[in-house]
Amino acid sequence: MKLPLTTLITTGLLLTTGIAHAEAMEARLYKDPNCGCCVEYARLMEEHGYQVESIDVANLGQVKQQAGIPYGEGACHTIELDGYVIEGHVPFAAIDRLLEERPHVDGIGLAGMPIGTPGMPGPKTEDWVVKTFNDGDASPWMTF
Repeated sequence: MKLPLTTLITTGLLLTTGIAHAEAMEARLYKDPNCGCCVEYARLMEEHGYQVESIDVANLGQVKQQAGIPYGEGACHTIELDGYVIEGHVPFAAIDRLLEERPHVDGIGLAGMPIGTPGMPGPKTEDWVVKTFNDGDASPWMTF
């Protein structure tokens, strides 16, 4: 059976953008109840194809500690996604790469709240260094 070219192109685009695997994935986003940028990041995740459950918590520090986020690498929200921890306003290209390559790490993160990252208003003003987390240690992984 021959598939129409538009079907082949659409399928190829879905596979190369990572959206195909994202559609079925559920994410839990732990955040402060008053954080607007976390709400925006959750909305962008949903646009990217994830099903997001936002969970308001009073003590994010405890969530981060239980998730194994190294000291100094925290941000305003912590996400559980398909066995990984995603910390902060991580660009979706990094999440796509994580889920495609499946490295043996606990997760990835972007410390702080850098301006211009997904969910954060304003123009990009600096390089963003996404790090991997493993056993409480952080290592640079991708730069945007």
